[in-house]
Amino acid sequence: MARGSRSLRRVADCIKKLPLTASREIQTKNSVRYLSSCGILMTRAPSLLGAASPGIRTVLPARSFFNLTDSFSKRKEYSERRIIGYSMQEIYDVVAGVEDYRHFVPWCKKSEVVFQRAGFCKAKLAVGFPPVMENYTSLITLICPHLVKASCSEGRLFNHLETVWRFSPGLQGYPRTSTVDFSISFEFRSLLHSHLAHVFFDEVVKQMVSAFMRRAALVHGEETAIPQELMFHKIHQT
Repeated sequence: MARGSRSLRRVADCIKKLPLTASREIQTKNSVRYLSSCGILMTRAPSLLGAASPGIRTVLPARSFFNLTDSFSKRKEYSERRIIGYSMQEIYDVVAGVEDYRHFVPWCKKSEVVFQRAGFCKAKLAVGFPPVMENYTSLITLICPHLVKASCSEGRLFNHLETVWRFSPGLQGYPRTSTVDFSISFEFRSLLHSHLAHVFFDEVVKQMVSAFMRRAALVHGEETAIPQELMFHKIHQT
């Protein structure tokens, strides 16, 4: 038994004295594993903890492979302010005429007022842009001639859709002018529709005020000329 114990100790001492290169070769062989289900070889990265200097703690960065919620925000907002050559009442009448939206609002396919009382109306709207058609109900608050606010309800595509038009006096000395503040915010219900945000944003939102200006020209005639140095147009989007 004593001779056997001495033999085992000699073997252990020999293993401790093996060259570092041999240890590395053994580690390299163990760092390769075969995935039989896929038929590919994968290399297992050696632990950094063993290579760290004594007394220094090594922290491995935590990384997620795929995280849509962090990389994409569904809510988009756009606002625009400009001075126009129409009175507050004239531009208010155009924006408040919801039943006519289908004739001039970009991609609006349907606009029907189903309920109306003083300061409020309810409308059924349909917005179509490839590859979908969205039908929804819009609840509209009206304060003549200062405000038109519309909020989406009962829609399947939008989680949130709200447009706000505010009208205030324009330039002194130019009675047939007004200041228009337009803002819109929208959010799709599903991240799967994220690509639609760009279409809706570029094709509808950015053309909205210009579309109403063209409608005002059709209904009320040519707008009042404003000197170039007094013109104001500001856009903000997120």
